Amino acid sequence: QVHLVESGGGSVESGGSLKLSCSASPVTYRSYCMAWFRQAPGKQREGVAGIDSDGSTIYADSVKGRFTISLDTSLYLQMNSLEPGDTATYICAAGICPVIGIPDVMYWGQGAEVTVSP
Repeated sequence: QVHLVESGGGSVESGGSLKLSCSASPVTYRSYCMAWFRQAPGKQREGVAGIDSDGSTIYADSVKGRFTISLDTSLYLQMNSLEPGDTATYICAAGICPVIGIPDVMYWGQGAEVTVSP
């Protein structure tokens, strides 16, 4: 059983930046591939970014060039040039490599709120 805890959420103005972190307990990042999902109010959960053991990354088209996923002791999501459309609950996930969709996820965090004002 892996527990994932997100941190770093908050409120920013359009064009601003935030960096989310996801810590795992126990630290088992090497046993899984990791990803970030998000769920906006009234919308379905969607994949944002994923990273595999080789460091290969994949991004949703909507965030390419603006968000960067990385992994060392924790999983991170650097979010730049934030837009109101990025407002959502951002959820850390661990699962079957590579985590490219919801069916691949074995463990979910509880989410971090991100609000981007116009």
